Parts: sequence; C-alpha cells; structure tokens
Amino acid sequence: MRKQIHSIRDLLLPLIDFFHPPFRRLMDLTTFRYAASGGANTLLGLVVYYVSFRWILKGENLDMGFMVFKGHSAALFMSFCISFPMGFFLMKYIVFTESKIKSRVQLFRYFMIFAFNLMLNYILLKIFVEEFGLYPPLAQTITTVIIVLFSYFATRHFTFKVTAQEEEDLSD
Repeated sequence: MRKQIHSIRDLLLPLIDFFHPPFRRLMDLTTFRYAASGGANTLLGLVVYYVSFRWILKGENLDMGFMVFKGHSAALFMSFCISFPMGFFLMKYIVFTESKIKSRVQLFRYFMIFAFNLMLNYILLKIFVEEFGLYPPLAQTITTVIIVLFSYFATRHFTFKVTAQEEEDLSD
C-alpha cells in the first residue's frame, strides 16, 4: 500500500510543482500545492454534489426509512463520502509532507475540521437554498468558497502543524 501511495505521490508532485513558477511571487510551494490539491478535491466534491443532486437523486428527497433527507442535504453527504478520504490523502501525501504528527492523529484532526466544515456547509446550504431560494449547486459553490478560506488555515496550523523545531530543521 505504501508503495502505491508513493508512486501516486511521485506522479502528482512533479505535475503540480511544474505549474508553480508563475505563482512563485504570490505563494510558497506548500501554499501552491494546497491550492492545487484542495482546488482539485473541491472541484471533485462539487461534481459529485451536482451529479448526486441532479442525476442520482433527481432533486428529490432521500428516504432512508428512518429519516428523510432533502435532496440538497443528501447530495452533500454523498459528496462528503468521496471528498473526505481524497482530501486527507492529498493533504497528507502531497501538501503537508513535512509534518511529523502521527497519521492517526492527523486523520482525527482532519476529520474534526472536515466535520466542522461539513456542519458549516450544511447550515449555509440550508440558509442559501431554503431561505434565499438559490439553486442548490450555485449555493454549494458559494458555500465552498467561504469554507475553503477557513479550511486552509485550520489544516495548515492544526491538522498538519509543523513544530518550530521541525521548521528550523527544514530550513537547514
């Protein structure tokens, strides 16, 4: 499994890093990797959301027998099932590779931030769709922009935090 992860990483890193030079003045390599990886995962999440809402659920509610979810909420949770593991993989193995925090701690922290973001996403989506009457995929796109800003700082400074000593070792 580790070998597969490293071969995927070895394929993706040069591809992402190739596009960094024009952005070098705007952001460091880690931030660029975050933007590229997070952007790709966000786009994947939006596509899964749209496909789930439009074609799988056909805009209808999802009746689980014990609970009924509105279509836009069910699509959000379907999107979560894909974007959570993909996002963790990208953040751990592509973006924040210098973090020495144990993987299980990183996963737990990433889950906490992701769960908070999911809850915030759910609340904002409900407000935008049910109160303001926005089309759900448009509301999801607006919500995503808001959450990405929070997520970057939380992921960098909490989930994959690098200690001052680790930063010093990296700069040597």
